[in-house]
Amino acid sequence: MNIPLIKEIMTLSPEGQTVIIRGWVRTKRELKHLVFIEVNDGSCFKNIQCTFDLSQFTDQSISEQLAEVSTGVSVEISGKLVPSPAAGQPVEVTASSISVIGKATAENYPLQKKRHSLEFLREIGHLRARTNTFGAVARVRSRLAFAIHEFFQHRGFQYVHTPIITASDCEGAGAMFQVTTLDLEALAKSGKAVDYSKDFFGKRSYLTVSGQLEAETYATALSRVYTFGPTFRAENSNTTRHLAEFWMVEPEVAFAHLEDNMELAEAFLKHLFNVALTDCREDLEFFNERIQQGIIETLDSVVNSKFTHMTYTDAVKELEKNAGAFEFKPYWGCDLQSEHEKYLTEKVAGGPVIVTDYPKEIKAFYMKLNEDGKTVRAMDVLVPRLGEIIGGSEREERLEVLENRIKELGMNPEDYWWYLDLRRFGTVPHAGFGLGFERLILYVTGMTNIRDVIPYPRAVGQADF
Repeated sequence: MNIPLIKEIMTLSPEGQTVIIRGWVRTKRELKHLVFIEVNDGSCFKNIQCTFDLSQFTDQSISEQLAEVSTGVSVEISGKLVPSPAAGQPVEVTASSISVIGKATAENYPLQKKRHSLEFLREIGHLRARTNTFGAVARVRSRLAFAIHEFFQHRGFQYVHTPIITASDCEGAGAMFQVTTLDLEALAKSGKAVDYSKDFFGKRSYLTVSGQLEAETYATALSRVYTFGPTFRAENSNTTRHLAEFWMVEPEVAFAHLEDNMELAEAFLKHLFNVALTDCREDLEFFNERIQQGIIETLDSVVNSKFTHMTYTDAVKELEKNAGAFEFKPYWGCDLQSEHEKYLTEKVAGGPVIVTDYPKEIKAFYMKLNEDGKTVRAMDVLVPRLGEIIGGSEREERLEVLENRIKELGMNPEDYWWYLDLRRFGTVPHAGFGLGFERLILYVTGMTNIRDVIPYPRAVGQADF
């Protein structure tokens, strides 16, 4: 495919070679007989400037073509690559021809050259990737998605595609989207009870909240696996931190204990942040200047720090020393709030923290029970400014203990017969964790609303595009 990107053209030596620029016009300026057009194709943050010197053209048609050019128009421009006298750009194009591929009238095109609010841009999600902010978010998201695969593939993990449609609830929370082909509205009008045995799958089925349980089945066969795919939660939370559809990264490792899990999580985060700092520098500099000052310094600090480890019990003791500073009073048995997590990272540890051994009452059924019978081998990785970014645990591999835990929580063991089989046939210690990909992108970019780090956000009352 011979369609050079602007990112590639920017790296060429400016020796007067002829190039073709394809992209969308960001700006057009006129100064006497000169016309300056800045074009961007999304391959990099910077635009490339194309200069038309009208005094060098005898054909009047060039002026007619330039008259059609405005912000948003797609163009193809030919010319010679030359050194740029302007600061901040190595090369520009002395243009010899232009073709308008797709028009965009200034009166109707919503993305004119000015700063638009993020709220406004959410209303035009089909166009917002053309802005500096969302183009940068998309590139960071793309590079880090690839980095996730690099990290695990280089460490002997197998990539497993877990099902999106499931009959099991991994978290036991019940906030799941139901999948059905039955005409529930007609059944309601008829007064008949819903018979799910006649549904497409012959039983109640849902969109998955996690691929973890299915990943465990492959970890106990392939030793090291990971999933990376969409998950869904029907929580009625209309906040800047919640989505109904989001992407999860979930590794599972056979023969691993909590200590191995913590080591893997720390290495994973450091790898991703280092990739962002190295390969997304231009975009991060934009975020650092326009979105969250100090974001580069924060990421660099995490990469070069040693994560602090503390138990949940010790964490609560630290919080209780300054209990009056919190809106939610900390106590043993409480679920740590965002303000608690930020305090632990920013005030107590001065960096990332891994909190372990939580009360079993606030954690999921599959987490391994400690000898004290009160806590489980859980871990949460907390980072400054955001709080929790990774949650995981050593999994309960003892059949009887897991069965008792399921019953204790009022769940039906028959729904998890296949999961319990893993403990019946060659059970082994194993561990894993989950990372919400959008929360990662929030942290790396400094964006504050999770709906701005996924191409098409799905939330309460929002399923546009």
